[in-house]
Amino acid sequence: MSIQAEVQATAATTSPTATAAAGGFAICANINAPAGSCTAIVGPNGAGKTTLIGVLAGLVPLQRGKVVLANQVVDEPAQQIWVPPEHRPIALHNQHNLLFPHLSVVDNVAFGPQSAGIPKPQARHTALEWLERVGLSDLATAHPTQLSGGQAQRVGLARAAACQAAVLLLDESLAALDATTRSNIRHLIADIDATKVLVTHDPVEARILADEMLIMEDGLITQSGTPQEIATNPKTRFTASLMNLNLFTGHCAGTTATLDCGLTLTTATSAHGPVLVTFSPTAITLSAQQPQSSARNVWETTVNRTQPDQDRVRVLLGQPAPCWAWITPQAMSELHIADGSRCWAALKATELTVQQA
Repeated sequence: MSIQAEVQATAATTSPTATAAAGGFAICANINAPAGSCTAIVGPNGAGKTTLIGVLAGLVPLQRGKVVLANQVVDEPAQQIWVPPEHRPIALHNQHNLLFPHLSVVDNVAFGPQSAGIPKPQARHTALEWLERVGLSDLATAHPTQLSGGQAQRVGLARAAACQAAVLLLDESLAALDATTRSNIRHLIADIDATKVLVTHDPVEARILADEMLIMEDGLITQSGTPQEIATNPKTRFTASLMNLNLFTGHCAGTTATLDCGLTLTTATSAHGPVLVTFSPTAITLSAQQPQSSARNVWETTVNRTQPDQDRVRVLLGQPAPCWAWITPQAMSELHIADGSRCWAALKATELTVQQA
């Protein structure tokens, strides 16, 4: 089921914008999330992301606008419609978890299905299935005080997922997880059959999971689009800073990474199977001729676009590996870098970060 809303404080829909007040802080947002999609909301602290999630959940009332969840109007002040959180087709998980201390882990996870009217035996069966999926079935009888922060985070996510709600709201749900667990849980989130809204500070996480990204600054959506669209054409300084990263998918065999775009790179660390390869735009060295350097990765490319940015120039390189490089205005002049020109790119193996996809 899809999400639609207009909000000038927090919401989701294709209709105009709506407004909600949170402590005198107004936000303006327009979300249209098709059924089964994942929308990532990214922005600095205090931008209004959690307030927006609160509007969708029914925890923050709208002043103006409209929220439609799974084809149900749940908040429309002009029509005096407001559906309380417990009657909305949602499940909510945030970084605080708020597990019930008096309940076991399995009973915490079963709480959501039971609240939805599912008989207790069936709810516990569902809970055990989700604990297995998050790798915590051996802690089913434990209590929250016996869990680490990362384990509690996974139990909270399992509890939200077990509700099998049409809409899953995730507010920094992966924040307390280590790198390996985070990778596994990303796959789990991607497989959950729900329309998902994800609040995150991690651009890698957003680019992996999201069909659409919303950049939120000072209560406003300043840019929206696919992760690739935003990464290649940032509209604000925050977005440019946020996307200070080139990311590619591919497969690794030892220290040889074959990217899906066709380029083969040598890495400093060994890996096997599907991987995410990231590197900073500052890691790329450009030259007019084929370089004779210690860099293990060298390729010829075309300059698709240049974009001055204060004391540097952002250079968007084309095939075989579309990515950003940063150079100084002096280097741009000396290398005769311009839109459409040819150049060579060099990248040291030690500048690459490789993680399992």
